[in-house]
Amino acid sequence: MSKPLVIVTSPLAVDIAPWLEDIADCRTIAPANRQELLSLVKGASALLTMLSDKVDAELMDAAGPQLVCCANYAVGFNNMDLEGARTRGVVCTNTPDVLTLATAELAWALLLSASRHVSAGDRMMRAGKFHGWEATMLLGSTVTGSQLGIIGPGRIGSAMARMARGFDMPVVYFGRSAHPEFEKETGARRVSLEELLQTSDFVSLHCPYTPETHHLLNRDMLSLMKPTAVLVNTARGACIDEAALVEALKEGRIAAAGLDVYEAEPAMAPGLAELDNVILLPHLGSATLRARTDMARMAAENIRCALLHQKAPQALN
Repeated sequence: MSKPLVIVTSPLAVDIAPWLEDIADCRTIAPANRQELLSLVKGASALLTMLSDKVDAELMDAAGPQLVCCANYAVGFNNMDLEGARTRGVVCTNTPDVLTLATAELAWALLLSASRHVSAGDRMMRAGKFHGWEATMLLGSTVTGSQLGIIGPGRIGSAMARMARGFDMPVVYFGRSAHPEFEKETGARRVSLEELLQTSDFVSLHCPYTPETHHLLNRDMLSLMKPTAVLVNTARGACIDEAALVEALKEGRIAAAGLDVYEAEPAMAPGLAELDNVILLPHLGSATLRARTDMARMAAENIRCALLHQKAPQALN
């Protein structure tokens, strides 16, 4: 009797087959487009999906009635139709916690790079335009002692705030509810979104993407920020109105931004790539070998439980 088939929809940093070989056959695919994906998942009992995969009725039905699990290789799951999966008896899972530190570290990399013109300095050196030290060259913003505003005090936002203690930064945060433990641990103070934007020197987004957070930072909200402020986004691209952000950066209404995610990813808003005061990364938040390995292991464990008709630890539905 053949084993259940597990299909991984994109090559991973590690092979999950050794963790599942006793109960399933694993196959990694690399579809060029949606139609290819739909044809390649046929017969799968479990799918290990990427955040870029739309896990909807069409995909689940293409796999077939034997499908029992869709394990998202991400902490986010806005790409998944949880209710549609539930009605089909398909459990959906994600990979929380294991990418927390990696993503918080990258947010700090963006914050520091944007505030101290790291990318501009690198371009200057490579172009042979550095002709010696100058007192006014690429003056940046002081991080130590400046106020950090955290939008979304979840796992990653909390890690970001804990790291801020090393820079003696006062922290304010905006969230749907109060987080007393977070406040006690970091000294953070809960404020309105408007106050956070008006008073913070650095603003870092860590909120989930929901209908409520779509364009949370729109033109009006961005206009509240200090002209010296730096905005960092490692959450979801559509939490910011990207066209409005381009305008704000171009007109100098905020000093700089560091982005790892984009509203129409992988595309960027027109004009964004031409700006010198923005650091642009290709969604590297969890891109450390340790984090990506732990994500794969967690997804494999969720799949194992689903195939054995046990409760998946990270079940979303």
